[in-house]
Amino acid sequence: MTVNTIIKNKPYLAWYVKDPEKLSEKSVLEHVLNYGNWDDVQQFISIKGLAETKSLFKQSLISERTNYSPEIKSYFSRYFNRTL
Repeated sequence: MTVNTIIKNKPYLAWYVKDPEKLSEKSVLEHVLNYGNWDDVQQFISIKGLAETKSLFKQSLISERTNYSPEIKSYFSRYFNRTL
């Protein structure tokens, strides 16, 4: 199972993307954190592992382009800082 399976099973998470199966792992994480529920987040973590999910999140924060809402960015920054 890959993280793209989450988007495939729940297309409303990336409804505006033409071909959601081609999304990168960082992009899938962004969609899951912004538009998914807690079960979706836990599913992503179970597929990639907590350390890799944390790493992908931190990489996306330093990227020039990020679409996290301020609330999501704040919450998950604190969440991942308290883990591991």
